[in-house]
Amino acid sequence: MLVALIVVLLVLLFVFLVKGRTGHKDLEALRGWYYAHRGLHKTGVPENSLAAFRAAKEAGYGIELDVHLMADGNLAVIHDASLKRTVGADVLIENLSLDQLDAYYLEGTTERIPLFSQVLDLFRGDAPLIVELKPHGVNHGLLCEAACNMLQNYEGVYCVESFDPRCVAWLRKNRPDIIRGQLTEDFFKSNSNLPAILKFAMKHQLLNVVTRPDFVAYRFADRKTVSNFICRKIWGVQGVSWTITTEEDFQQALTENWIPIFEKFCP
Repeated sequence: MLVALIVVLLVLLFVFLVKGRTGHKDLEALRGWYYAHRGLHKTGVPENSLAAFRAAKEAGYGIELDVHLMADGNLAVIHDASLKRTVGADVLIENLSLDQLDAYYLEGTTERIPLFSQVLDLFRGDAPLIVELKPHGVNHGLLCEAACNMLQNYEGVYCVESFDPRCVAWLRKNRPDIIRGQLTEDFFKSNSNLPAILKFAMKHQLLNVVTRPDFVAYRFADRKTVSNFICRKIWGVQGVSWTITTEEDFQQALTENWIPIFEKFCP
C-alpha cells in the first residue's frame, strides 16, 4: 500500500511539474503558419541571412531565427556562437562589435551577419517570427532584456524561445506578456555536454515548473515522450516541432497538431 501511494504521489508530482501556461491571447495568431528554419536558405543563400529571410517572406512563410548578444550590446542573428562553421573565422560573435561585422561574409557569399533590428525592419509584421535566444556564459539576463526592448515596439506577431531555461524563466518573471517557449529534445541522443541530471530534466520537461512555457518546441524525431503527452494532451500546451526535413514528416506533424518548423524543402 505504501509503495502504491508513493508511486501515485510521484506520478501526480510529475504531472504538476510539466504543466505549462495556456490561454495567451496572441497564441492563435502563430498557428496555421509554416516556419522556415533560419530562413528559406539553400546553396548561395546562407542560413540566418537577410536573403534567406526575404525569400521566406516572399514565399509566405514565417521564420525561425537565432539571436546573440554582441560585446557592444547589439543583437546579431546567427546560429552558432563561433563563426567557424558559417564564416570560417575562429571568433565568437559575443566578442564582436557592430563595426567589426563588415569583415565577415556568410558561407562565401556577399551576405553579412544581420542585426536583429534589420530582420524586424524586413518583416514589419507581415509574417510571424519565432525568435530563439542563444545565451553565452552568464549573459542570459542581458540578452533577454536587449531582445525584449527591441521587440517592445514591434507590431507584428512573434514569440520568444530558448533551450536555456534561465531565459524562459526570465521571460516569465519580467515579460509575462510575451509568448514564451521552451526548446528541448532527447539530450541523451545529442552531443550535449550537459550533466546527466539536467539532460533528464530537460528531456522530460521537469523545469516547466519554473518556466511555465506557452509552448514546448520539441525535436520532431524525439517527440514521443510521456511528458509531451501530458503537457499537450492533459494541460493543453501548444507543441512546436523542429526541424522537419521531409514532406512525410511535415504532414505527420500537422496531423499531430504541431506547429511545424521546416528546412531543406518547401511544404
